[in-house]
Amino acid sequence: PAFLKQQNVRAVLTLVDKGRQGTQLRMAFAYALRQGYDGILQIDGNNKDGFEAIPEFIKGLQEGYDYVQGSRFIKGGVATNTPWARWFGVRFLASPILSIGSGFWYTDVTNGFRAYSRKYLLHPGLQPFRNIFVKYELTFYLTMRAHQLGLRTNEIPVRRVYPQGKVPTKISPFRGNFNFLITLMKVGIGAYNPKS
Repeated sequence: PAFLKQQNVRAVLTLVDKGRQGTQLRMAFAYALRQGYDGILQIDGNNKDGFEAIPEFIKGLQEGYDYVQGSRFIKGGVATNTPWARWFGVRFLASPILSIGSGFWYTDVTNGFRAYSRKYLLHPGLQPFRNIFVKYELTFYLTMRAHQLGLRTNEIPVRRVYPQGKVPTKISPFRGNFNFLITLMKVGIGAYNPKS
């Protein structure tokens, strides 16, 4: 707590109920919006992302973009030690599926380094606070839905560095990757879009 105060951290949110990434994101977004923030920057807490890109995300929001996606695969981006299976999956499965669904060509849809405008998160056609978003559904849905809703989207270069050796991941090799792909396809065909 003393270190966090020294770093000017305003709040620490702790998930005490069931849920995973989607639940945690809903909780964080709700808190930030209630605090009156105009935009939210999301970055993974696993020390792989180049934080020097933070000002570019803020600039994107200030320029009127509603969704800014970080990409290690566009000009200026850096991908270091990316496992080949992950590289292949992101480049030739995940990104094409969500790009076709959204109508905007993304190159790095699994990258958790991104930013959202308040306008986007509160858009009636989005409805991100539904309890159907528990695992990775919300991350993919937010990527796909912005352009569908006619909002301004952009992709900016970022640095993502994996450590040497064993890849730290919570996704199991077979079952986890299979569920990951099923979720991607469901998002891509609009299964999570609001019914009304």
